[in-house]
Parts: sequence; C-alpha cells; structure tokens
Amino acid sequence: MKSELKITADGSHTLLLKNLNEPYHSVHGAITESMHVFIKNGLLYHGGKTLTVFEAGFGTGLNCLLTIIEAEKRGLSVNYTAAEKYPLSNDLTDALNYPSIIGGNARAFWDKIHSSPWGNETVIAPFFSLLKTETDLTKPILGNLPRFDVVFFDAFAPDIQPAIWEKEIFTAIYRHCNPGAVISTYSSKGEVRRRLQSSGFCMEKIPGPPGKKEMLRGIKPKLLI
Repeated sequence: MKSELKITADGSHTLLLKNLNEPYHSVHGAITESMHVFIKNGLLYHGGKTLTVFEAGFGTGLNCLLTIIEAEKRGLSVNYTAAEKYPLSNDLTDALNYPSIIGGNARAFWDKIHSSPWGNETVIAPFFSLLKTETDLTKPILGNLPRFDVVFFDAFAPDIQPAIWEKEIFTAIYRHCNPGAVISTYSSKGEVRRRLQSSGFCMEKIPGPPGKKEMLRGIKPKLLI
C-alpha cells in the first residue's frame, strides 16, 4: 500500500494511503487524537499500575510510543502486544516527526520500537515489553497471548476494513480480556457499538477528539453473573 506523509492540525505527521485516500490518523491532529482516544480514555481510564495492552492495528507505532511515555511518567508496568497485517517500512517510520514533537526519551523509545523484531517479545525499557505480530486479525491469534487489561481498537475505518469490525472478532477479544478491561476506539458507529455490546462489553459513547463529536469506550464487567 503506497503511503504519503501529511502534516495534521497539531503539527504531527500522519500517513495517507493513496489508493484508498485514507489517513492513519485524524487530520485534526495525530498525536492529539491518539492521546484522547487511547491514552486518556483507554490506558489511563483503566487506572491499573501493571497492565497488558493489546492494540488492533499497530500502524505507525504512535499509540505504542505514547503508552511508553505515559508508563515512564506514571510508574506503570506494561506488557504491550500489537497485531498488524501490513507493517510499515523503516523508511516511512523514520520520516515521522513524533519523537521530535514529544521530546524527552521519545527518540530512544521510538528507535527501539521500530528496530524490535516482529514475532519476538522485546524489552524496550525495564517497565515496558513489546510483542509486534504480523497478523491478520480475522485469523485466530489470541490463545497464546496474556489476557488483556486495555484494548486499543485502531483498525482502519469499518467501511475500509469491514472484516476487522465483525462481532466474532469483538467476541474473541472480549473472551481474552480480564474482568474490568477497557476497550476504546475512535469509531462511534451504532453498528460497532451494538456488536461490541452483544459481545459482552458495557458500552458508552463519550466525547471524541477534535473534529469528531463522539467515540466509543467499553468495559468488561468485573462481576459476571
């Protein structure tokens, strides 16, 4: 898939899939969107100090980088697994400006994220391990993974990748989540909410990032009757 570098409204890059005219992030701000949808309303909303995070759609690695930054800042211990069918080349990820915008240790973390081998768990920092899997989410992949506390559902939009947003995938994720797990996604589509809800998550619509009125967040109940 051919990609083109674009600047979003907060100055951070995204990539535009030229054949689909689909960006990896919101044009209203890539970092702003990721912080709002996945960090604030996913990772930090959970409130745990030792967390297993699963990301559906690794993309540029921005969500992973922001998770490491927050983990370092807040004293979290994170085991992070990401599933991505179409990994980006290092030429593309090297061109992205997230480390220079974020500052601090972001450059060192970014380089480790993208130099870590696919398919092997890598220690990025004493408090953070990463497993990148080159995987089609429509295939069974979850059985050997640790159970999830936080899920970032960041696949391309339902009209671009409809097979990724089917109830069967949400059900498999739900079953692999610990009680109290949080799932967040930028999508606010009614059909997505209904599928997540019928899979077992308690769903809510909450305010979205700039340029988007609403997004979805779900919780796996702690007490299952």
